[in-house]
Amino acid sequence: MAHDRHKPYRTSMIDVDGGASLHCEESGAEHGVPALWLHGGPGGSLGSGWYRTHFDPSRYRLIGIDQRGSGRSQSPDSDHADTMAWQNTQQLIDDIEVVRMALGIDTWVVTGISWGTTLAMAYAQQHPERVRALALMAVTTTSRREVDWITEGVGRLFPAEWDAFNRASHRRPGERLVEAYARQLVSQDAAVREAAAAAWDRWENVHVSLDHPEIRDQGHIGPARREEFARLVTHYWSNDAFLPGDQAVLARLDRIRHIPTTLVHGRRDVSGPAETAWRLHKGLPESTLTIAEREGHGGPEQSEALTRALDQHANWA
Repeated sequence: MAHDRHKPYRTSMIDVDGGASLHCEESGAEHGVPALWLHGGPGGSLGSGWYRTHFDPSRYRLIGIDQRGSGRSQSPDSDHADTMAWQNTQQLIDDIEVVRMALGIDTWVVTGISWGTTLAMAYAQQHPERVRALALMAVTTTSRREVDWITEGVGRLFPAEWDAFNRASHRRPGERLVEAYARQLVSQDAAVREAAAAAWDRWENVHVSLDHPEIRDQGHIGPARREEFARLVTHYWSNDAFLPGDQAVLARLDRIRHIPTTLVHGRRDVSGPAETAWRLHKGLPESTLTIAEREGHGGPEQSEALTRALDQHANWA
């Protein structure tokens, strides 16, 4: 759990489009530099509040949100099809703007991890005037190339586990593996959804297990939340994060070239190889890139680098 000084001083539910409400928590200094944290996933959450420890609570007014359909945020009672109709990256960007305006924030430092880095950059590309700086850890753009690697290519490192993952997909001829899982996870048959979610949950732990092989047989999320998590992940991943072609993050770097950007990534991140962070760094002249040589998808060395960068961004703000 986060230390006492990092605990939220205010939590709220903010209504957004489609009858949904977002869990929002504010911590740090009420009149400090505004900052937004975007969690991983899609389908992750703010969790226990670990993310807050990266921010100096005497200098930042930190905003954390559970994204639409995730964590403690609430969706209206409806079937899967109705709920998923509201799930796309543009809607998440619109949700962020609703939060910003509801809290009376003009500009903020935007931060995140994993999927949260994709969303942070997509938000910044649409609203560059609202972003003071970007601070991103375990960087991804959720491109088709990256998704196909994490669901298929990385199986070359874990062939036995990937074979089981592939067989459980029951994919049709010409169907991408991620598309097969996305199809199963909106099935009307609860048993089909449960089996697909369990297989996806196992694979989530496999591809991050390079340094910890003992976790490969464990669940990533667990039975209570794995179905909704897997449904959201496969929905976004099978649709190229709803950022196709000229809307892709790497295709629009010109819109955020002027924004001070910190990129932190692990050399041993086989789920998301450092190539993506390097391509972003090359395309963003105002960026810095830190590679943690001994870490994978996150870790203490990366957290320390992110904290140092956020201290600098607070000085510049």
